[in-house]
Amino acid sequence: MESDAADFEATVQAAVDSLPPGLRARMSNVAIVVEDDPPAGRPLLGLYQGVPLTRRGAYYGGVLPDKITIYRRPLERLYGSDPERLRGEIRRVVLHELAHHFGISDERLMQMGRY
Repeated sequence: MESDAADFEATVQAAVDSLPPGLRARMSNVAIVVEDDPPAGRPLLGLYQGVPLTRRGAYYGGVLPDKITIYRRPLERLYGSDPERLRGEIRRVVLHELAHHFGISDERLMQMGRY
């Protein structure tokens, strides 16, 4: 089942808005976008590209924003038959990619039981 693109994007925004205000305020130089599909041959639901906050030093500046991409069609294929589950999985993927922006690795997410 394919969701309305505006509803999908609203769900992505709601996931960002669900962060505690102090954490949301720490997000810096990051764009969150929704694309239909990941690059060919890459079975992804989301992707973080950039320099995590924990690796930005005194010389960080004048760079393009980090980019978090959420891929709509794979999420809809996997979870679209259950709208509530789809919303939950969108939220999970958004928060997972935001964790990378904050410098949390996949390994650490696994240790925390959040992968």
